[in-house]
Amino acid sequence: MKQLALDIGLASTPTLASFFAGPNEAALDHLRLWTASPQRSPVPTYLWGESGSGKTHLLQAVHHALSEQGAQVGWLDAQMPNPPEFNPDWSAVLMDDVHLYSAVQQQVAFNWFVNALTPRTGSPRWVLAAGAWPPADLKLRDDLRSRLGWGHVLALQVLGESERRAVLRQEADARGLFLGDEVMAYILNRFSRDLGSLMQLLDHLDHYALQTQRALTIPLVRAMLENE
Repeated sequence: MKQLALDIGLASTPTLASFFAGPNEAALDHLRLWTASPQRSPVPTYLWGESGSGKTHLLQAVHHALSEQGAQVGWLDAQMPNPPEFNPDWSAVLMDDVHLYSAVQQQVAFNWFVNALTPRTGSPRWVLAAGAWPPADLKLRDDLRSRLGWGHVLALQVLGESERRAVLRQEADARGLFLGDEVMAYILNRFSRDLGSLMQLLDHLDHYALQTQRALTIPLVRAMLENE
């Protein structure tokens, strides 16, 4: 009989400190400066890059940082079919995976953008958005696409092999998992090297290791896959 795993030590909360920047140091520095500044610039920022480049991690990290400061933040992603209306109490608006937005989500995103930058009350709010392509290549309504490209536009690059290994090691250590070199090589050679997919795999392995009370080994990886 499997033991029930306690809901601890699984996916760690994305933070700016835990983001392995590699070639994306400039984007990380930009977000660090903005979140730390008491007088934040309202100029919007758009991050773009292929899957696994760290866009969602950075948006979630900014959300976490602002929440830790007591700020309210608007969040919109492609998995939200009925997004809320703009809230004037928000200090910032974060929009992820804009390239996947439906017509309804595009309308909401445009409305949030207008209300954030030209509010009826208070100062302009910051807008941080992310998508798979540069603004000019987004298949979105023209008024939204032009606004996404108006401010800072920063391209993110996918990490290389050695950098992905470093991230896996860092995340395993944060969960209290020992990830040996053989297991690392097995994972990287047999599974998607997209960083987001690797983090999901690590979460599943962590959960399975807790359930079975076993160390993280190649046989454990195989056993988990056989039981899925």
